[in-house]
Amino acid sequence: MTHSTTTPYVGKGPLALGRDTIESTMRERVRDLLEAIVEEELEAALGAARSARVGEARHGYRHGTRPRTLTTSLGPTTIAMPRARVRDSAGTAVEWRSATVARYQRRTARVDEAVLGVYLAGTNTRRVQVALAPLLRGGPLSKDAVSRLVVRLRDDFDTWRSRDLAAEDIRYVFMDGWYPKVRIGRRRARVPVLVTLGVRADGQRVVLDLRLAGEESAASWGEVVSSLVARHLVRPVLAIIDGNPGLTTALRAQWSGLAIQRCTAHKLRNLEAKAPARLREELAEDYRRMIYADTVAGVDQARGRFTKKWRLRCPAVVESLEEAGDDLFTFLRFPPSQWKALRTTNALERLNEEFRRRTKTQASLPGQDAVLLLLFGLLRSGQVKLRALVGYQDMGSVTKAA
Repeated sequence: MTHSTTTPYVGKGPLALGRDTIESTMRERVRDLLEAIVEEELEAALGAARSARVGEARHGYRHGTRPRTLTTSLGPTTIAMPRARVRDSAGTAVEWRSATVARYQRRTARVDEAVLGVYLAGTNTRRVQVALAPLLRGGPLSKDAVSRLVVRLRDDFDTWRSRDLAAEDIRYVFMDGWYPKVRIGRRRARVPVLVTLGVRADGQRVVLDLRLAGEESAASWGEVVSSLVARHLVRPVLAIIDGNPGLTTALRAQWSGLAIQRCTAHKLRNLEAKAPARLREELAEDYRRMIYADTVAGVDQARGRFTKKWRLRCPAVVESLEEAGDDLFTFLRFPPSQWKALRTTNALERLNEEFRRRTKTQASLPGQDAVLLLLFGLLRSGQVKLRALVGYQDMGSVTKAA
């Protein structure tokens, strides 16, 4: 067999061997690929290939090229950017603009995200270029360019968090707060970030809202819920929350009749705090046996046994359990295939884990705005990917089941 799967080198000159051979060869191929992509885009806009005679099907003409340096993840690459004039809808000849390589674009989106990530993690504008030197490889990047990127990200974030939600067919919402460390003045402090995660009718998860608050209170959560309503979010079927009384009050004040599921993981921690240390392992085992029973009848039976046993051994535990009431077992009204996903607010942990992974080497972030912008940047760039809800196949029966 003589067939070879090795791709031959097709560069424009002899291959120079050295320490930078691999990346220099890849940069040359990136240049060829970029030029081919832009050329294909231009041909589609003109309705004709180079030198083709197509008559009235042609929408414009070329007029040379100009050099454009674009910094990719392999360093700066200079391409021959074609120029052309095309007819618009009114028949007027206008300068053609590429959608692939936008006007004034000097870096790819991946490089911009890396620059923003380093800056928002606490590096000042003057040090970003030094920190990213292996990536930029001499590519131009001034401190003004970094500032413009931050301003653009902030503008995009403002647009995102005020977007209309009327088209989002949201069935479930997960709402919880978490407390990253930030620098406020000369001191480090934990500030609450209130996160709202929605689940569409097809089971796909989407972040609906991110905001900072002074504290997790009824007023703070009330602002979140009011914002969702003002952005035309239709009342969901179910809200999964951590048990914060302010959030419960805000939800029921805005959406009467909304089903609420208290996070069973949060409640277990509350119960363990009420029991002596020597009984906590036994308490957790009994609690999980109740929460993770396979059927509604099984949960009810385990709930009765749990209440009877722990009322005698530790009455404070039962008082805490009864405080949650039936809101701790709302998940039983939904498809059993979704119980695992609906019992807790763990769906939000994926966001928290990615955020902590990016900031674990720092004691704190440079400011409060950096928290939201960094998380939004991760979401926008696709570095945080949200999986579909467990049991999404049964979403069609959610409205009837509720």
